[in-house]
Amino acid sequence: MVILEQLFVEKRVVEEKIDRMIENLTTIKDDNGEFLLDFDGLIVDDKSWGIWNWPQGVGLYGIYKNYQITKNPKALQVVEEWFEQRMLEGAPPKNVNTMAPLLAMAYLYEDTKDSRYLPYLEQWAEWVMHDMPRTDENGLQHATYGPENRNQLWDDTLMMTALPLAKIGMLLNRPAYIEEAKQQFMIHIKYLVDKKTGLWFHGWTFEERHNYAQALWARGNCWITIAIPEIIEILDLQEGDALCGFLINTLLDQLTALQEMQDESGLWHTLLDDPSSYVEASATAGFAYGILKAVHKRYIDKAWEDVAYKALAGLIEQVAEDGEVQNVSIGTGMGEDLAYYKNIAITAMPYGQSLTVLAFTELLVSFC
Repeated sequence: MVILEQLFVEKRVVEEKIDRMIENLTTIKDDNGEFLLDFDGLIVDDKSWGIWNWPQGVGLYGIYKNYQITKNPKALQVVEEWFEQRMLEGAPPKNVNTMAPLLAMAYLYEDTKDSRYLPYLEQWAEWVMHDMPRTDENGLQHATYGPENRNQLWDDTLMMTALPLAKIGMLLNRPAYIEEAKQQFMIHIKYLVDKKTGLWFHGWTFEERHNYAQALWARGNCWITIAIPEIIEILDLQEGDALCGFLINTLLDQLTALQEMQDESGLWHTLLDDPSSYVEASATAGFAYGILKAVHKRYIDKAWEDVAYKALAGLIEQVAEDGEVQNVSIGTGMGEDLAYYKNIAITAMPYGQSLTVLAFTELLVSFC
């Protein structure tokens, strides 16, 4: 593939970029408190590395996937030390976003059999099954530290909660967890897919029965591009399985639209169908990873590589010398209008580096 040769002359270049991003990722701090969130007196740090929340959960997963493929000892050390410190501090309140680190923990337990992780896996999965707030039709309500989000489905939920639940179900032989994860994918597809484009809306409310601003938000969509290949792999769904086919067709519908909306730079705009909105790197990395993963697993045709490689060619330009990934939007709530998404601030965030580590790690597979 010509673009691959132009972009990465040596595999070593990719590995060096990954090492720099991991180093940067694990030193991120919100020094001036700009990104602290205040929920009725509960202060949530949405940026710093040493916090148990979804940005760090995605980062842990990216770094651990890198370890699994490369056996990079630094990557393993980062993940193990993070869990060691958080367990000493004590687990946070359970919600859809604080569930995210359990995905990396499940893989770590699978590989190490460190019994300290087992109670966390069991208790958090049981919380999802029995205590997590639900919407109509038994969807997982996107309840966070902030507003209740009553009767709301968000596309983020599949990445943050459904994937960890599925992995724990397979790991601990809990069929009920597996079926619950499948159900969540189906209900989220039912209410969040835009039938006109194949892309995904950010959210759905059963209370008012609409998709809010009907925002085709890039990072929300990238969680789906990641989550579909991941759930197929986690559950070991085989060709001919009805759910597997349904998920792949759902992914292909999304990718067809993404291909048409990809910017000349290789990146995607934060509102996918609005070229006047800024290009956003973390979503681009998620798209590149999901597409390339699906190609490597033979879930989709090899021709889709070109879309992923174009994204990676643009993405490498977003990685600064110190490993910081540029043009990453901060955590984004549910917007009532499209202007809300266009005005979201940009900064260095853990998931910028972690999603790019994921994408570059999957690119290493292309060298094999």
